[in-house]
Parts: sequence; C-alpha cells; structure tokens
Amino acid sequence: MPNPKLRDIALPLVGVAVFAAPAAFGGSGAVHSAAVLIAIFAVMAYGLDVVVSDLGEVSLAHTVFFAAGSYTTAMLSTRAGFDGWGTLAGTILVALLLALLIGLVTLRLREFVFSLVTYAVGVVAVTLASNWQFLGGSDGLRGIPQLDLSIGGLVLTARNDQELWPYAFALLVITVYLVDRFRHSRLGAAAIMTHLNPRLATMGGIDPARVRLQVFLFSAPISAAAGWLYAYQRAYVSADVLEAYFLILMLTAVVLVGRRQLLGPLFATALILTQEKFFSLGGYVDKIILGSVLVLILGFFPQGLMGLVRPLQQLLRRGKPRRPITAGTPAPTPRVGEPK
Repeated sequence: MPNPKLRDIALPLVGVAVFAAPAAFGGSGAVHSAAVLIAIFAVMAYGLDVVVSDLGEVSLAHTVFFAAGSYTTAMLSTRAGFDGWGTLAGTILVALLLALLIGLVTLRLREFVFSLVTYAVGVVAVTLASNWQFLGGSDGLRGIPQLDLSIGGLVLTARNDQELWPYAFALLVITVYLVDRFRHSRLGAAAIMTHLNPRLATMGGIDPARVRLQVFLFSAPISAAAGWLYAYQRAYVSADVLEAYFLILMLTAVVLVGRRQLLGPLFATALILTQEKFFSLGGYVDKIILGSVLVLILGFFPQGLMGLVRPLQQLLRRGKPRRPITAGTPAPTPRVGEPK
C-alpha cells in the first residue's frame, strides 16, 4: 500500500505537471488538441474502469453512454439553445436513464453473457444513430456552438482547443477525484466484495444486484460527460462515436497500466494518443497497433504494466541489506512456525 502522505503530495504534483504539459511541449494547436483529447478519452475510460476493475464485469456498451453525451449535447445546443451547463445537466440525466434501463436488463447476467448482451446494446445503438433522422442519420448533427459555461458576469467560453484545455483538465480532475472517493466509500467496498465473493457479500447484508446497479449508475454519467465535451471539441456528432475504436480504446486504457490504478487510465490514454497523434503510422495501422496491444496485455500481461514493475520492486526489497542488531536493540519476534 502506498504511503498516504506521499500520495497526497504526489497527486497535486502530477496534476500540475499534466496541466502544464501542453505549454511545456510547445503549446501549439496540435499539442493542445492532443491534450484535450487525452483528457476526454481518459474520462471516458474512467467510466468503464469502475465497472471492469471494481465490479468485475466487462461492459461493451459504455460507448453508448459516451455517444449519449455527445448526441444530447448536440441536440440541446442546436435545437433548444442550451448553454454548456444545460447540456451537461441533460447529458447526466440521459446517461442515468439509459444506465437504469440497460442495467435492469443486463446486470442480472454475469460475465460472458453480460458482455455479449451489452455488445448487442451497442450494435442496436449504432444502427439507430446511423439511420434515425431524429439523430441526424448518417450525416450526423452539425453546427454545435462553442462551449459556454459563463455564470452571471463571469465569461467562461472556449473557441479553440487551447481555450478548451482548462475545462478538459478540470473535468479530468473532477473525474479522478470522484473515482478515488468511490473506491474509499461503502459502495466501492461493497462492489469489491460483490466482485470477489458474492456469497460472502450476501451473508454480510449486501445486495449484489443493487450494488451492481448503483455502480453502473455511477459510471455512466462519467463516460457521458466525456461525450459532452467531445461534442464541443468537434462541433459535430455522428454515428462514428459508436465505432469499435472507442470501445477498444477504453478497454486498453483500463488494462494497459493495471486495474484499480487511480492514474492508470490517464497514463494509458496518454501513451495511446501520443503515438497516434505524433508517431502515427496511418489510421488503419494505428488501429491495428491498438488492437494488438489489447490482445498482448490480456493474453500475456493480465496485470498490465504494473505486473512487470511489482517483481522488480520485490527483487529490490530482497536485495536491501538487513539492519544489523546491536546491543540494546530488541531482536525481532519470530513468526509462527519459525525456529527461535
């Protein structure tokens, strides 16, 4: 377990480094665009992370929540004239309703069947988005205005990626904080218990079905909020937000560094998008690389990159010389079964 005091110092330092990263790397439009997308897609991945890492289920429908945030934002801003706060509230409400509907149907299922049914939900969603004219059909929805979060006389708008970056960073920080609080809450502990030992959880007074639904309801607005900001960043929304690319990106971001690593999805997303934006080998090749990384991690490194670091840490600990026992120093108490 990490030292809590060290953690409390390290996290703000990491936050400052992340916020200053675009300026440190030149501050160009391309750098800020990459930084905004890293923040958005990391938030998207955090929504799936709590379901996979804490609940132990692989939801293949979380692209639906991401798309719901984008489409809700597009429709409310272009057809009803809502500002950023209004579209965000609408996004959260729609995500909760969808999560309640999908959760009540799918969370009775477990493991493979759960994943299969959630994948079917995603297929239905992409079909509707591509063909339903209410959602723009194949042309999508265009003309989304710039982000406006102004309050009273305080003007808070974003006309480009450089101005959008502070808002993307703020959304990322809020998401990391919420996920951290969740993992230190009763619901987080109940989710882990439900994941590891459902029978023991039931004997302890935990209702696994209720816990699974609550976690699903917690995760959906997170991924939807990423879709909310993504709509403003692109200024249009189409059915491509439901492509398999986003699902693979989310899954890879969750498992690449390691499950239940607070900053894991952020670092993984940064690695993936840095390669795609600045060391790209072409659109199709980048997708092949992303899919191959997911296969390799799941097949050979199920604990992620942290699984490679832990053996090194243990080796270093074993190599440390023991403190010599001097006069006046009490000898260590032998463990049970060890000779005295």
